[in-house]
Amino acid sequence: MIALLQRVSEASVRVDGELIGRIDQGLLIFLCAERNDTEKEADALLAKLLAYRVFYDADGKMNLNVAQVNGGVLLVPQFTLAADTRSGTRPSFTPAAPPALARQLFDYVVDRARTMHSVVETGQFGTDMKVALINDGPVTFWLHLPPTHLG
Repeated sequence: MIALLQRVSEASVRVDGELIGRIDQGLLIFLCAERNDTEKEADALLAKLLAYRVFYDADGKMNLNVAQVNGGVLLVPQFTLAADTRSGTRPSFTPAAPPALARQLFDYVVDRARTMHSVVETGQFGTDMKVALINDGPVTFWLHLPPTHLG
C-alpha cells in the first residue's frame, strides 16, 4: 500500500460542491492499494501512519504523532499514487489494485482508523473529489509498504 501523508493546518473534501469531510490540524492522508495488497499491509501502513512523528514538541523537534496533538485524520482514496511513470508521458495504472479490492481495503482502513483514533474523516471512493488543504510546513511524506506475502 501507498500513502502520501501531509501535515495540515486544515483540510477538506468536497464532492459535487458538498462538503463531505473536514479536519483542522492533523494529517491529510491520500491512500492507494496496489494489486497484491491485503489487510495485513493495510494494518501495517495504518499503524505506521498514526504513529508517524511529524508534529513539533516543545523543543521544536518532530517528535509527536497525530494523537499526541489531538489532531484529525482525513483519509482520501487516490489510486493515482500507484502510477508507473517510468516511460512515456502517460502514466500506467497497472500497479493499482482493481477497484473492488481497492474499495474493500480503503473501507477497511477507514473502519480500523476509526477504532484507533478519535477524529477520522474521509473522501469518497470512486468520485471526483475536490481536496483543499493548508500544508503546514510544508511537511509531506510518501510511505510505501509493498506486499509482504509475495515470495
